[in-house]
Amino acid sequence: MSFLGKTPLEYASRGLSWLWKKNKYVTVGVVTVVATFQSYNYVKKLQMRQKWNEAGWDVVVLHIFPRGRFCPNLSPFVLKLETYLRMAEIPHQVDFLDPIGPKGKCPWITLNGEEISDSQLIIERLGEKYNKNFSINLTPEQLAVARAFQIMNDEHLYWGLIVWRYVIDAGHAFVQCFEVPFIFNVFLPFLLRKYKSMALTQGIALHGNDEIEHIIEEDLEAISVYLGDKPFLMGSEPCEVDCAIFGMMAQIVWNSPGSPYLRMIEVQYPNLNSYCQRMKERFWPDWNQCLNPPRSNSIEG
Repeated sequence: MSFLGKTPLEYASRGLSWLWKKNKYVTVGVVTVVATFQSYNYVKKLQMRQKWNEAGWDVVVLHIFPRGRFCPNLSPFVLKLETYLRMAEIPHQVDFLDPIGPKGKCPWITLNGEEISDSQLIIERLGEKYNKNFSINLTPEQLAVARAFQIMNDEHLYWGLIVWRYVIDAGHAFVQCFEVPFIFNVFLPFLLRKYKSMALTQGIALHGNDEIEHIIEEDLEAISVYLGDKPFLMGSEPCEVDCAIFGMMAQIVWNSPGSPYLRMIEVQYPNLNSYCQRMKERFWPDWNQCLNPPRSNSIEG
């Protein structure tokens, strides 16, 4: 990784050289503190890896962000992968202590000592390992359609959600949807700037708000039209693409209060709302218990 042609190590080296010239004692102190911190993190990581390995052979350890207030997670990719693990009935444990994986992404998994990142790659690997292929009865044409919807969902619709959540709404609804530690408020401006920069680089944030809303409405309409009256996207039974679609739709239905996309689903595309409820009932009977704080089943959620 580099920034303006220089690596973080080069910048750190220059900074320490400058500090050494100014005050050698302070430099030694800084180096000592950093080294101690790095050593502590290294030891802690080793201990955590040992704990993950104790989960058992062929037991997936799923590393994810903390639970949300209204939905088990505020990441569509976490919900996508966790729904797949439930669909495939793969034995797994959930870890909230180390949500960011070796590729800097969440979710990721530990399996038999191996670290695997990216929700889609994980699903493909687990499908092969545990012989769980829910798309096996789809025709080649249906597989192509499922692939196209999954890519549109993960790589296009996702960015519309990002812009609304972190740029247009400036994180207001986002912080309502999970138990926010006080320190988070300090880092929120940095998080908002980070996602805005990413959305500008991706390109969608270069458009006006009305244009982005129109673009994402077309995505929702496409999913709604293809879903039609079917219980699940590809037919009477769910398959892998439903995990992706549900993960994203759930963010709109439960984690985007006040968004134009929630209004669209409630008014224009009610079959997407029904679809979310159907997936929730089928694979998340413990939905309320997976919230933070947990809720009684007697409460609608």
